[in-house]
Amino acid sequence: MKRREYTVDLTVNDIKITKVIVDPHYEEKHSASIDDELILNLVKFLDGNLFEADAVKEPYSYYVTEEISLDERRYKLVWLLEDDQIYIGVINAYRS
Repeated sequence: MKRREYTVDLTVNDIKITKVIVDPHYEEKHSASIDDELILNLVKFLDGNLFEADAVKEPYSYYVTEEISLDERRYKLVWLLEDDQIYIGVINAYRS
């Protein structure tokens, strides 16, 4: 399966983000309850916020954002930022 790219207009960690790249990894176990549209809605919750990385492996900073509420359900989003880049990479998303 191939990664998919979407255009967005967000600011995360004071970085102007113009693209979200969704890794298909979530489809292995969570395709019944998660899709790309839901992931893009979860990513919108990151807009305007500052986050501390859970792990750093240059050039990537990895984040786990828990307790995102959407449509009376809670989700966890695993994502990354790459140094000097303007995209968010979504590694995984699932209901928590």
